[in-house]
Amino acid sequence: MSDQLPPVTPDSRDHPPLPPVRVERRAVDEAESRAANGPDWDRYADDYQATHGEFLGDAGFVWGPEGLTEAEAGVLGDVRDKDVLEVGSGAGQCSRWVRSRGGRGVGLDLSYRQLQHSRRLDESTGLWVPSVLGTATALPFRAASFDAVFSSFGALQFVADLGEAVGEVARVLRPGGRFAFSITHPTRWMFPDDPGTDGLVASQSYWDRTPYVEVDESTGAVSYVEHHRTLGDWVGILAGHGFRITDLLEPEWPEGHERVWGGWSGVRGRIGPGTAVIGCDLG
Repeated sequence: MSDQLPPVTPDSRDHPPLPPVRVERRAVDEAESRAANGPDWDRYADDYQATHGEFLGDAGFVWGPEGLTEAEAGVLGDVRDKDVLEVGSGAGQCSRWVRSRGGRGVGLDLSYRQLQHSRRLDESTGLWVPSVLGTATALPFRAASFDAVFSSFGALQFVADLGEAVGEVARVLRPGGRFAFSITHPTRWMFPDDPGTDGLVASQSYWDRTPYVEVDESTGAVSYVEHHRTLGDWVGILAGHGFRITDLLEPEWPEGHERVWGGWSGVRGRIGPGTAVIGCDLG
């Protein structure tokens, strides 16, 4: 990995313009999901860090667009002297927070460019997060390597084979280990991804699990995939891999919080949940 990374500012993007896409809803398998989402995050990483980096903090742990922090939520628990893996770590902000609290945070991400940003923040903060390029469905670690695994809006929504990903988390956790993650609240899939009033009108079935797909108009290749599961799906998959759910948080939109992040906004956030944070123990 190169140590040289251009500065990230709103006026300095080191990626080509994003290609025009068309939106579809159709079945997509794990290989196609992975092939699409890795390059997509490589293209988007600079813009993402420039737009959201200050909100996330260089060594901050935010569970979602509402701004709920792990310091407030405590869903991951005490990380001091623990081996902690972040799946879908991006620039490693959350893992860097773990290290600042005495934990041994390790990152994994599918995007090479996001890991370059992690290296940049390592250097600027002096908090170094060992990070690897990899996928949630094939974690490159020995069994029983970690005391805790977490994912803040990372990886889990972007894999087709969620059972395989959760099984991998169970494999690398030690007995009694902790698993915590945040996702788009499943009820949000009934509504358009619009931060305005159009995003308040249900337009499709909650039980329609057909993936959201973006296709590159110029090549016909799938360029982005996101997968939907109901709350019942999540409970069943977690229980099926030996997890006992202890926490389900649905962060409320804070008073005075006016940030718009994709489909998240005060307009929608003051009426219904946009994020679900789930905590569970293995065994």
